[in-house]
Amino acid sequence: MGDRPPTTWRELVPPAALPDRRFVLQAALGGGALLSTLGPTEAQTPQALLDGYKPAYFNTAEWAFIRTACARLIPSEGDGPGATEAQVPVFIDREMAGDFGKASDWYMTGPHNPSADPLLGYQSPLPPAQIYRESIAAIDAWCKKEKDKAFAELEPTVQDEVLKELQAKKIPLKPELRDFFVLLLQNTKEGYFADPMYGGNYRMAAWKYIGFPGARGAYREWANDKGDAYPLGPVSVSGDRG
Repeated sequence: MGDRPPTTWRELVPPAALPDRRFVLQAALGGGALLSTLGPTEAQTPQALLDGYKPAYFNTAEWAFIRTACARLIPSEGDGPGATEAQVPVFIDREMAGDFGKASDWYMTGPHNPSADPLLGYQSPLPPAQIYRESIAAIDAWCKKEKDKAFAELEPTVQDEVLKELQAKKIPLKPELRDFFVLLLQNTKEGYFADPMYGGNYRMAAWKYIGFPGARGAYREWANDKGDAYPLGPVSVSGDRG
């Protein structure tokens, strides 16, 4: 079992700092302990299936950006699976191709105030899929101008710098795109921990890593504060067992 994570946002990440693997996992867990039931080989071996996946929404340049950005937000280096191993990009692509990406059941009628408090709700006239499309194009254009290459072609350390700039809103984007990094990080965490039926969390790798039982009917006897690792593998909504 890993160390107990910090309990506040400022303990997790300083202002304008790029979330690292620990931040992404702890933020999504809401302060729960990290458990690992994956061996190092299974947790760190890239999945070839991601290379063979044909995106339903993203074009070639967008897909390269998404794969690279997710891999930097939850990198493969470490003691658990990265976003690539969990096939998080597949989850995001399917979401953008579906109702979420189209904002099919959202109230999208204006007025929209990009400077409004985030607690007041979604403030862009663009659905998420369009925010991804326009933001990626703008970021790649900025990278080519400032770094001489598209985002996916940069060195990993430079990619991290670009993501920090994006998080700090230092990369010029249209007002309706200003929260792209927030959306990208949110969807990356969702793809990492969601049920595999949605495309991410491949083979329930993330659930195994944190010791989450998934959709098991009952595990009350293991809901305790003793810090014991959950001994059984997770179960998905479809009934697959990890």
